[in-house]
Amino acid sequence: MSSSGVKTLRDTLKRGSFDSAYYICGEDDFQKEDAMRQLIAAALDPSVRDFNLDVLRAQEIDPKTFDGIVSSMPMMGERRVVVIRDASALRKEARNAIERFLKKPSPDVIVLLVESTGGKTDKELAGITTPLEFEPLEADEVPGWITHHARTELGTQISAGAVELLQSAVGNDLHQLVAELDKLVSFTGGGGITEAAITAVVGVRRGETMTDLVDAVGRRDVKAALGLLNHVMAQPKATGVLIVMLLSAQTVALAWGRAKLDEGLPPGRLQSEYFNLLRQSGAVYTGRSWSGAAAAWTSAISSWDNRSLRRAFDALLMADMTLKETRLSSEEQVLTTLILAMCAGDEHKIAA
Repeated sequence: MSSSGVKTLRDTLKRGSFDSAYYICGEDDFQKEDAMRQLIAAALDPSVRDFNLDVLRAQEIDPKTFDGIVSSMPMMGERRVVVIRDASALRKEARNAIERFLKKPSPDVIVLLVESTGGKTDKELAGITTPLEFEPLEADEVPGWITHHARTELGTQISAGAVELLQSAVGNDLHQLVAELDKLVSFTGGGGITEAAITAVVGVRRGETMTDLVDAVGRRDVKAALGLLNHVMAQPKATGVLIVMLLSAQTVALAWGRAKLDEGLPPGRLQSEYFNLLRQSGAVYTGRSWSGAAAAWTSAISSWDNRSLRRAFDALLMADMTLKETRLSSEEQVLTTLILAMCAGDEHKIAA
């Protein structure tokens, strides 16, 4: 996993012993909240949890308040947990109190310093605690996360095909993935989650996802792309801006691949080169696994040359501006115009 906090968290939970303080930070708010929840659940007996859990905001902390909390004995349990949210907002006096505590920590107190949404990692806090940093999952990590969450948190199994279909419909948004998985468990009654369940609950079926639409544009198959548009726009999370973003990522990838082939890259190596490119960049949103994206782009490359790619970039820019600046056209109208512009022309088979 890309997040350094994932391994540390799992090792801690498996070991069953805890450090004195953890600094939970990074850009992925879902994973930060989930890490806090798992640490609290593992450290405190649920029957006396409320007696031994204090949740405070950094702005509320002064040395006297902090010292009083961490010096209190656990009630009918092994330990206390003190959660301090918006950690980087701690005032100097409060930071000094935490540093003093960590120099002589109490074995029955765990402090969780949780960074706020959008808050940058505080190197000073990371240096005096055990840091758990969580970055957004990369596309290739999401299938494993879905399977792990279904098995460990929901007590159910999900087929590989269902995982792929769910990711295609929802993307990499962990909050929405959890919401859909919760509904799927209720629908299946705890039985295994299949593609049929995804279709029934999420409202998407194989062959009618956003990535299927993007692939049709990649093949420059205007009939297939326009035929899919209304199906895709009716699905959760589907927006004109998101589809333009996916098409833009694909077009950049196709332009990169075309340049590599023009430089003499053997066509048989292109798919692995795409995979390496995604692994190096990491942040590109593909709406599917890297291997799936690399295979689709490799298959589509023969339909594009430099002229058609330039025209596609112009059309994408115009669509992006129109979606963000006007209400005169519906998203479906804007995307229809975009698809027609990107798929236009006769040069659909270009020597690779």
